[in-house]
Amino acid sequence: MGKVSSVLNVATRAMMNSQNALQTVSHNIASKDVEGYSRQRVEFETTPAVHEGNVQYGTGSRTKTVTRINNDYLEKQIQTENSKLGTSKGRSENLLRVESIYNDQMRKGVNQFVTEFFNSFRELANSPDSQATRDLVKQTANAVTEDFRRVSDQLKQVQHDVDIQLTAHTEEVNSMLREIAYLNGVIEHIEFTGAQANDERDRRDQVLKELGQKMNIRYSEGDSGKVNVLAGDNAIVVSGGEYAELSAVSSGERGDKREGNVDIVFKYNHTAPSVITDQITGGEMGGAIEVRDRTINKLLDRMDKLAYELADNVNAAHRMGYNKYGKTQQDFFNLKGSVRGSAERLALSDKVEKDVWSISAAAAPEAPGDNRVANLISSLQNQKLMEKGTSTFNDYYNGIVSEMAVGVRHANQLVEHQSNIVEQLKNIRENISGVNLDEEAVKMIEYQKAFDASARLIRTADEMLDTVLNLRR
Repeated sequence: MGKVSSVLNVATRAMMNSQNALQTVSHNIASKDVEGYSRQRVEFETTPAVHEGNVQYGTGSRTKTVTRINNDYLEKQIQTENSKLGTSKGRSENLLRVESIYNDQMRKGVNQFVTEFFNSFRELANSPDSQATRDLVKQTANAVTEDFRRVSDQLKQVQHDVDIQLTAHTEEVNSMLREIAYLNGVIEHIEFTGAQANDERDRRDQVLKELGQKMNIRYSEGDSGKVNVLAGDNAIVVSGGEYAELSAVSSGERGDKREGNVDIVFKYNHTAPSVITDQITGGEMGGAIEVRDRTINKLLDRMDKLAYELADNVNAAHRMGYNKYGKTQQDFFNLKGSVRGSAERLALSDKVEKDVWSISAAAAPEAPGDNRVANLISSLQNQKLMEKGTSTFNDYYNGIVSEMAVGVRHANQLVEHQSNIVEQLKNIRENISGVNLDEEAVKMIEYQKAFDASARLIRTADEMLDTVLNLRR
């Protein structure tokens, strides 16, 4: 009787093993398309043997655990490269918007308006006493000021849009931090019982990758299975089951950041809030911050410098001349304040705006046909007055556009290059951890046959038991 019941127990455990394995196979098949899912396998172990004298009988096997096929080093490598891809994308997407502002193929650019402005003074030199020519000078000058203002306003609009992006990213990051902290608690609870939190670990790894695509992070796992996450240099955003809140707050000028743009503020528990904007150098947020605070601010400064130098030199030449009323020392442009903000503030002087006969073309009073100052102003176009006498106005602006084009091309190349790296790593991960339907089908057939064999063994043991019981009748 004992041996027959032992056979029955072995067969029952074998049937349970096959059921557990088939359940895992079905879970693999159903989860194949879940992002970040790692293939799972059932591990078995032999049960303690039975001794009878000098003979040892095996008692079959039982399910030991269900593990996931996963490479932790590869997961971290994907997270790191994903963060670099996010940086490249954040930079490229915003640079493309900036490039469109300088796209002279779509519309007239500052360079063309400046050229038309100086050409109008050449027309004025040919006809200094013409009302129509003076109207043309005023019209082209207004076009120059309007396009400087357009470029400045649109650059600042991109900065404002980046602020909106950062606010949205911050909300997404907070949601991810909350989920990671929650999963830390769940994983600790499950694994405290000795089981493996496979699905929860897969989800946490995936959230960490997505978080890394938003911003540069570092993380490490403790003995209890919880991960601690640092954002930037030293901002602890997840510690076990607790997490910090990030916020995007409009603030004053600081370093490269201009007045009104948002800062990323970190607050953990009851500690004082601290600004970590400068620490966020990676991910989509890092790329966007770089464009907002460095690239666009540099462009604004260069446009301000171009507008200021153009207006200052034209004013200097214009003050040397005499207008139709015999007045001299009159400014052509209204140039107030410092260099910063000149592109946005640039405008014609009130007198020129109201009366085109206030435009000075002559070098002497009451000299009809005198065009020397008009010629002097038109000649400024080809003089090297920018960059310490190394470039003309046109050269300086072309340098801005060329530098922008090179930056955009380089950013796009980085996105393509980094995308290829991430794709290769994902393919490697898929080969290691991904679900292969053909392989799972083979496993399914294997475990189904094992289940059938276990069932036949149970029937056999049952028949043997009936035989033994019938012997007693």
